Amino acid sequence: MTDSAPLPYKLACLCDLRDEDGRILLIERKKAPNLGLCSPIGGKLDTALGESPHQCAQREIQEEAGIDVPIERLHLMGLISERAFEGRGHWLMFYFRVLGPVEVPETDIAEGRLRWFEPGVVAGLPLPETDRKVIWPLVEGHDHEHLGLPLGDRGALPGLFCVHIDCRDNELKWSVEQTGRDTNT
Repeated sequence: MTDSAPLPYKLACLCDLRDEDGRILLIERKKAPNLGLCSPIGGKLDTALGESPHQCAQREIQEEAGIDVPIERLHLMGLISERAFEGRGHWLMFYFRVLGPVEVPETDIAEGRLRWFEPGVVAGLPLPETDRKVIWPLVEGHDHEHLGLPLGDRGALPGLFCVHIDCRDNELKWSVEQTGRDTNT
């Protein structure tokens, strides 16, 4: 792929929801993108309406998981830019962690099946390559639970990461452009 071919740039959010046991809610996707793979709840920002990333995450959680999560419980944990994803477009994604546990039944939705997974099994699931190699390791490395901090409402927040992933040439290259952990209580 050459740099001369312009590609559209899309804005989206990904939402990390956990239950009281620390399990992660993922969609086993039955639609593109990521058909047949597991991914977090998420979707594109409604740019025509001027939707904020937080509002998008709140809306996507409501639409896909059927629960209302106050904006105050949405913690921006990551900014992910993907250049030439699948050769079709560039993405800027806002990765949100919902603070505190949620209750969502496993069920079928339009995009696929909602299922809960133990954190230790996520790496063995069918995942998009960018998720497996880059995003999930960064999430795990910036998670307050892995830092030995207590899960609290806003006491111990997950850290923040910013990563740029270049998906051209069928070989992922990435650089972490910013990283930080908020351990203030």
